[in-house]
Amino acid sequence: MLTTYSGSCHCGTVKFEADLDLTQSSYRCNCSICRRTRFWVAVARPEGFRLLAGKQALTEYLFNTRKNQHFFCKHCGVRAFGVGNDTPIGQMIGVNLGCLEGVSEEALAGIPITYVDGLHDRWQSAPACCAHL
Repeated sequence: MLTTYSGSCHCGTVKFEADLDLTQSSYRCNCSICRRTRFWVAVARPEGFRLLAGKQALTEYLFNTRKNQHFFCKHCGVRAFGVGNDTPIGQMIGVNLGCLEGVSEEALAGIPITYVDGLHDRWQSAPACCAHL
């Protein structure tokens, strides 16, 4: 069931709302950027994501295919969300679960996780080792 969550970057400049179902799988990836930033993604549809504040504080980073947009707060450096334009489900918003407000540690621990091997472009497979993700 979709629930509306509020979230922000660390300094609070970037604020958003996202309609998420935290009973559905989240994603941890071993690609070069997700591994380095430990990005933990819940998927929101574009119509289920609202940037409320901080658009001017976002820095966009593109790499590799330059199709997916990685946004960071230029003040605190936190990656609160990104836009996947080249995904199996079409465009989606990847919301960083660590940026959600009012979600308990216990609730976070109960969110299912699917591990994906982005490092080797095997998006439908789990990497051989994922405990560090």
